Amino acid sequence: MFYEMVPKVNNMFPVICCILLSYVLFARAELFTAISEMEPLLETHKRIIDDLDDYVDKEEKRLIILKKHLMVYKREHDMAMKDIPNYLGNPINAFTLIKRLTTDLDDIEHSIKIGTEYIKNVTINYDDVKYPSQEDLSGAAQALIRLQDTYRLDVRELSEGLLNGVIYSTPMTASDCYELGRSLYNDKDYKNALTWMMETLRKYKEENEPYLFDEVDILEYISFSHYMIGDVKTALDWTKKLLKLDPNHTRASGNIPHYMKDIEEEDVKQKRRRRGDIGEDTKEKNSEYMAELTEYQKDRMNYESLCRGDMYLPSYFTKDLHCRYLTENHPFLKLARVKMEIIYLNPDVVVFHEVMSDDEIEYIKSLAKPRFKRAVVHDPRTGELVPANYRISKSGWLRDEESDVVSKISQRVADITGLSMDTAEELQVVNYGIGGHYEPHFDFARKQENAFRKFSGNRIATVLFYMSEVAQGGATVFTRLGLSVFPIKGAALFWMNLHPSGEGDLSTRHAACPVLRGSKWVSNKWIHQGGQELLKPCSLEYQDESYMRKIPKPIPKTSR
Repeated sequence: MFYEMVPKVNNMFPVICCILLSYVLFARAELFTAISEMEPLLETHKRIIDDLDDYVDKEEKRLIILKKHLMVYKREHDMAMKDIPNYLGNPINAFTLIKRLTTDLDDIEHSIKIGTEYIKNVTINYDDVKYPSQEDLSGAAQALIRLQDTYRLDVRELSEGLLNGVIYSTPMTASDCYELGRSLYNDKDYKNALTWMMETLRKYKEENEPYLFDEVDILEYISFSHYMIGDVKTALDWTKKLLKLDPNHTRASGNIPHYMKDIEEEDVKQKRRRRGDIGEDTKEKNSEYMAELTEYQKDRMNYESLCRGDMYLPSYFTKDLHCRYLTENHPFLKLARVKMEIIYLNPDVVVFHEVMSDDEIEYIKSLAKPRFKRAVVHDPRTGELVPANYRISKSGWLRDEESDVVSKISQRVADITGLSMDTAEELQVVNYGIGGHYEPHFDFARKQENAFRKFSGNRIATVLFYMSEVAQGGATVFTRLGLSVFPIKGAALFWMNLHPSGEGDLSTRHAACPVLRGSKWVSNKWIHQGGQELLKPCSLEYQDESYMRKIPKPIPKTSR
């Protein structure tokens, strides 16, 4: 019989504590989708420190394990309070903070019978307490992997607190790596789970610390992850290593004959392939599949290269790019000229510099934060707004009528773009979470989507305000233009989404790259076709098939 690996399950909390916690976790979920939402966790952190200090005094016999946790909590809290935005803007710190407030508290429960019950029952009575959920832990784990893949981060360096060769945090412990690998395994990301379990094994042997898991548990995850990615022979080897440590391990013993059977069947298939027994239809299907996969991989590699800033536009194209002062579109601009940088031509992509002040930014952030919700996207089948894993952020919407500041921002958009705000959407304010990103997409709705029925026409243009600097990552990239734009606080990025005919411009496909370090704030103003009839007259010119082929291809920096 084949035994699937089942992770260890902790003892249940007392019924009353479970009910209270379930309510809090349900109400406070999705903290990982916005860095700003995580700041209250630090107050919870402090409450736990105070309550643990009191408890330690009462339970002298339990001090050894408890003080270990307390020391980590205090050390990290002190580091965090020195510079909260930079601390939480580090994805390693963010992940370990969530882990300490989820699984580490469960470790305390194991070590001290009433420890977790005492801590959570006391701290839960405070109004400012927030507990992250398992969804937050899973989201933080996936964010680290997204950053690891996009920016080609070395797992060992990442576990040592290094981001692109710079130390930003304390090293992760074997326990941190184990929880990350376990979370990825539960999310069926076996390839990355395997990588992190291997790192767990290395640190576990180096640290020689008492944990609730042991080497046998780590080897079980490693062996079964190998099996789940199709490497049965290696899974068998690791299972044998496990049985040397624990000859009575039931699941491992049961899996040995199953693995051996799979290996024999695969050997038979390999012999058939060498004899040419596989039919032509199967070969053709495999060939088609590989061609599709290669095309997807190429697109993905291009996106990730742009996020890293590893592509540049050819000199014959960039020689026509320039900067100037914008004085047209509105008489006011004659007095208050706007710095305008043209960073791409046909389609025109423009950066307007210093168009939002620090005071305006802080006001808009404070106005938006109380109404933050998980960012959503349009479902192309229904036109409805739904959450999606490829967009990790939280956002709030601000109306012109509720604030002079918001109204002035809308008027400023009208001045610099020369477009009417009559049918523009409300100002959307966005804060990206741990590894926050938005994968390649169009801002306009295609014909089959019908996503903007309540507005007057399609989204003709986009204005994207950058409301923070981002230490690493977080670029806006145009995947078909080969253009990367890194955030500049107070600047606004502008482009047209539609051709003069009203047809969507396919070259404007763009993405928000994962935030590697820092907290990324932006706000969007989407302008619609209604009211632009005299400002941007339409034409009958449609996009022909050669349009995309005329776009200059970016050049990898390594080829210089």
